[in-house]
Formats: sequence, C-alpha cells, structure tokens
Amino acid sequence: MASRKREKRLEKQKAKLSLKELEPKTENQHDYIVSICENDVAICSGPAGSGKSYIAAGYAAHSLHGGMFDRIIVTRPLVSAGQDIGSLPAELNEKIAPYLLPMQENIKGFMGRANYGQYANSGQIQYEPLELLRGRTFDYSIMILDEAQNTSLDQIKMFISRMGRDSKVIINGDPNQSDIHCSGFAEVMDKLEGCHGVGVSRLEISDIQRNGVIGRILNRLESH
Repeated sequence: MASRKREKRLEKQKAKLSLKELEPKTENQHDYIVSICENDVAICSGPAGSGKSYIAAGYAAHSLHGGMFDRIIVTRPLVSAGQDIGSLPAELNEKIAPYLLPMQENIKGFMGRANYGQYANSGQIQYEPLELLRGRTFDYSIMILDEAQNTSLDQIKMFISRMGRDSKVIINGDPNQSDIHCSGFAEVMDKLEGCHGVGVSRLEISDIQRNGVIGRILNRLESH
C-alpha cells in the first residue's frame, strides 16, 4: 500500500515537471522550429494566429526547462494602436503588464502553473520594456522580441546587440499590423536573409491554426 502511494506521488511530481509538447501543425511551422534550433538569431513574420509567438514561447519554455539557457527574456515595443507607454496611467510594471500578457500566457501554457511560478519567482523568466534594454547584456539567455513590426531599425539593432555569450535571439512580427510609420522589421528580414547564423522564416495565412475563420477573413480583407 505504501509503495503504491509513493508511486502516485512520483507520478504527480513527474506531471508537474513535464511540459506541454511543442508540435508544429504545418510544414512552415516545422521549418520555423528548425530555424530556431539551428541559428543564433531567428526572425519570423506571419499573420495573427499563424503560430509565430506560440512557437517562440514553446521553444523558450522547453529550452529553459531542459537547461539549455539560464533564463528567458521577453520584450516588445510598448506601442499599441497609436497609444504609447507615456499616455497610459499607473506605474511602470502596471503599464507594461498588458503588453506582455500574451507571451506570458503562451509560456505559462507550455510550462503549467507550478513550473512557471517556480521559474518566474526565481527570476529566470523576465519581462522587460524594449525601451529600457539599452546598455544591458544577456548571457546564457533566450531572448524574444515580440510584435517587432512596431520597432524601428535602430531598435531591432539595439535588441540584437544585447545578446551575450551562449544566448539566442527570436524576433517575431506581422508587417501588415504595424502601428508606427517607421517600422524596420521588413528591412531587417530582407537584409539578414542568408546571413550566417541568422534564420528567416515566413508564416502564411495557410498556417493559421487559432481559428479557421481567421484565415478566410484575412484572405478576403487582404485580396486586391
């Protein structure tokens, strides 16, 4: 009887330690995962729901849990539909929380509440405003820049240059959803394609898995 109880406890512990698998749903998603694995810098464009942020979060969660990196650094420009950080009330942490919530939910979805809480409380998962990264260096880290279509060329250069020893950079964005007039995301993708150590991936409307109707709507709205 005691041994059976012990086995059950061990099973529960294993369940807490296990992460949700990162499984590509399309060929392009598979290629994006391979690109992240094989390169120091992985850049991906794609429409909403195509899996670019989901894949980045899943890879980061598994990499941290597997000991490949010491921490996850998540950032994004604090711009949304024409409203910047300065126009919002509250303190800095309260201001940035709504911007970083989508990636936080993705990472937590892979890790589970117990694992996520442990890593977050130990400072191994950090959410930082892009605007405050200048001058910092992140060693042994997996660094994610989400919503990169709302960044300038100089901001993307600054972010990549924060990469320290044995770190990896992932940059995601949707060029069709930019809220600024000087986005450098598309230019970065074009200029870095073929650069050694950099992988450039492009997800399409056909890769959208969130809800089938999204792809049909985007096809209609973006058709000429």
